[in-house]
Amino acid sequence: MPKNKFNGSQTGSTGPLTELEEITPSDSADLQTVTRALNVATTGTVFVTTLDGQTGAITIAAGIPFPLRATRVWSTGTTATGIVGLS
Repeated sequence: MPKNKFNGSQTGSTGPLTELEEITPSDSADLQTVTRALNVATTGTVFVTTLDGQTGAITIAAGIPFPLRATRVWSTGTTATGIVGLS
């Protein structure tokens, strides 16, 4: 399970983003840190697992942070490139 900086607490979770994690999509490995948002270099679909364990595909526009508590970005179903996790 990825590190969750806020561990269910909302304290500080609305402040400025302070960490970036370059994400290589993987069907077998979780992220190092639970994200607060995802950003992509090229618009496309990102297939994710959320902090609550739900999976699904979302379309993210390039350069616009998409608020999302994700624990995994899957390679299967992901077409966006240049994915960065923000936390």
